[in-house]
Amino acid sequence: MTGSLHIGLAAIGSAIGVGIIGMKAAEATGRNPGAAGAIRNQAILFAALAEGVVFIAIFLGGQ
Repeated sequence: MTGSLHIGLAAIGSAIGVGIIGMKAAEATGRNPGAAGAIRNQAILFAALAEGVVFIAIFLGGQ
């Protein structure tokens, strides 16, 4: 039960984080359209790092 709980909480936190990243990337692109490429690259990188937390939680939950 506790293993599944912390994986679920990590997944919820990651989903919220990715949503915030997307929201702020869209806002930054709206403010400075010339930097859209750099903003997109950073947003993809940070979204991947946020989703990596779920994989760590799954790995630790298996023990």
